[in-house]
Amino acid sequence: NEQFVPVKVDREERPDLDAIYMDAVQAMTGSGGWPMTVFLTPEGVPFFAGTYFPKESRHGLPAFSKVLEAVAQAWSDRREDVSEQGRRVLESIGRGAAVARSAEPLTDEVLREAHAGLRASYDPRWGGFGRAPKFPQPMTLEFLLRCHLRGYPGALDMVRTTLDRMAAGGIHDHVGGGFHRYSVDERWLVPHFEKMLYDNAQLARLYAHAWQLTGDHRYRRVAERTLDYLLREMRHPEGGFFSSQDADSEGEEGRFFAWSWDELIAAVGESTARSLGATPRGNWEDGRNVLHSPDGQELSDEASGRLLQLRDARIHPATDDKVRGRQDVRRVDIRGRRGGSGGLRPVATAPGGRPSPPVVAGGPRRRPGVPRRPRAPGGGLPDPVRDDLRLAVLRRGPASGR
Repeated sequence: NEQFVPVKVDREERPDLDAIYMDAVQAMTGSGGWPMTVFLTPEGVPFFAGTYFPKESRHGLPAFSKVLEAVAQAWSDRREDVSEQGRRVLESIGRGAAVARSAEPLTDEVLREAHAGLRASYDPRWGGFGRAPKFPQPMTLEFLLRCHLRGYPGALDMVRTTLDRMAAGGIHDHVGGGFHRYSVDERWLVPHFEKMLYDNAQLARLYAHAWQLTGDHRYRRVAERTLDYLLREMRHPEGGFFSSQDADSEGEEGRFFAWSWDELIAAVGESTARSLGATPRGNWEDGRNVLHSPDGQELSDEASGRLLQLRDARIHPATDDKVRGRQDVRRVDIRGRRGGSGGLRPVATAPGGRPSPPVVAGGPRRRPGVPRRPRAPGGGLPDPVRDDLRLAVLRRGPASGR
């Protein structure tokens, strides 16, 4: 802290600031993602940015300590150049924000151009778009499902390959259900182990829609197990859902989710362990294994239940217990569409074996009709931001049947 003033911005609490600095990250690097790291001048102007920097150098990423040293050196030796870089970043962001709204209607030609752009960046072998790190991008895949319904060539193949690869990969939690934040490699094998509420809500809906469209019951199974995870681990006791679960426990990323060969052999036997991509030497760090399904074989309920019971005895990652209106609104959307999707039925139960209560829109309320926001210092609830209200209105029709 001798050369920097660290400020942590919670994107759930301040999505407006998150949007500003995400624009800066994208302007400087050509891509974005979370967590993001942005260096500012004393005036608050961003001049250098990136996403995740590990504690130690790995996977081609420099250690965060090295990044700090390099930025501090640049600020000391080339301050004017650094400030000029910041001014150029602001100009770039300003040009993007100044794009005028089009008065023209959204035409099929515009949609076809978007479809063609996605085809150009699509990875036909492993699914997804672009190179590592790879994010699930559920709304992009939802768009492609709609492109398929319009008859656009190859749209459904892109979706199915991506969904199949993600479901088989280590980004998918084969023991407890749900998905991790992103994959550090192009094969969806090794994830950043954080779990986000909004990712899993959108992915549950995406897999349910894919099941509706294709009749492939593997997609239904993934959707149900993702909903099970949300109800079991992310539900607030007063209603609504928590925001996220950390990647780390006991000071190590992935410690909660990874397995040694001996642990797997004792729990499920060698055959099942190998079907989960595990090896005696480990397929990840320090002899540990990230579970995945190289052959696309689904883990049995008995085996997943046994592993889940063992895993639950470990020290859990911390849970971010904020409850967001815009995130809870997506839960309502899942419930509102469940009946029309042919009978999705999560099987999670409340403590004591009681059936899970219905998903409640918004959870605890600050006042009637206004989605809940995260707790403010002192326990109060700050006012909702525009996204909270916009999504509440957007989803009100499907959830209420009107």
